[in-house]
Amino acid sequence: MATRLFVGSLSWNTTDDQLKEFFASAGTVSSANVIVDRDTNRSKGFGFVEMSSDEEAQKAISSLNGKELDGRAIVVSEARPRES
Repeated sequence: MATRLFVGSLSWNTTDDQLKEFFASAGTVSSANVIVDRDTNRSKGFGFVEMSSDEEAQKAISSLNGKELDGRAIVVSEARPRES
């Protein structure tokens, strides 16, 4: 089962493809999405990445948290379920 990761502190210029390529160093990326504002079509500065296994997700958290992507130190953690 894929594990979903939260990625924060993204540059507003970061794309889905850049995010996927960055996380590929930790393993197989199932999906990578930068969240964009519906009205302005501009990045909200965070996104989600799904890794194909729990082991790869843990590797991504330990190896990529605090690393620089697009000039910003990113925050990587396990995504929490949405609150109602």
